[in-house]
Amino acid sequence: MLASSMLSACQQPAAPDASEVTDDPKATVNARDYDAFYVWPGVRPAEGLREKTLYLLDGEVRRNGPPQLVRVRMGVPRLPGRTVWLVVRTDRLDWDEATYATVLSDMGKWQEAGNAIAGLQIDFDAATRGIDRYGEFLSDLRRRLPQRWRLSVTGLMDWSAHGDPKALVKLAQTIDEVVVQTYQGRTTIPGYEAYFRQMDSFPIPFRVALVDGGAWEAPAMLARHPQFRGYVVFLLNARDKP
Repeated sequence: MLASSMLSACQQPAAPDASEVTDDPKATVNARDYDAFYVWPGVRPAEGLREKTLYLLDGEVRRNGPPQLVRVRMGVPRLPGRTVWLVVRTDRLDWDEATYATVLSDMGKWQEAGNAIAGLQIDFDAATRGIDRYGEFLSDLRRRLPQRWRLSVTGLMDWSAHGDPKALVKLAQTIDEVVVQTYQGRTTIPGYEAYFRQMDSFPIPFRVALVDGGAWEAPAMLARHPQFRGYVVFLLNARDKP
């Protein structure tokens, strides 16, 4: 997700009926209550955070021109005591061999610097009806990715409501987790509870992405869902919080 959305991770799903909007404006996300974060370049994490897991944007594969990884970070920091996921935001799936090689080389450099690299996350605006095609790209990427690294993707809440169950089961055989986006820009998507009520049979391990300072009241089903793995908070600078 770029700064405009959770890694710009997803297009907004169809809005539910107004009767399903249950957000409590007084219940907001306080980053200090969590330990996994998206940290984008230019964002300074607040003091006192329990930084156990970090998702860091490494670069972007942009729509225009030939496919190539455009790096957005200067240098490779050493982040002891944290588990690190490198994130690549992509607008396209026609990667060439040089793009794959650059992404994998970056992961190696981060690990050689002393970082505990969990794996690679792909941030792509995969429409619910396009999961099959996206799955083919991810399957090819998984074959290239060394087994010591896991593969994560961002995903729409709408996948649970309208995604092809067979396509989701197949995707579960390729990736290790989905981070489900609950916000657009700096705002929680209204009526998110309606989507989570349809996730009982979701077959892929998933985390839920929240925006720092955004509205959030945890749906009761999350605590008992066998695939739920926790939260990731997309951090904002203080001046940018809602």
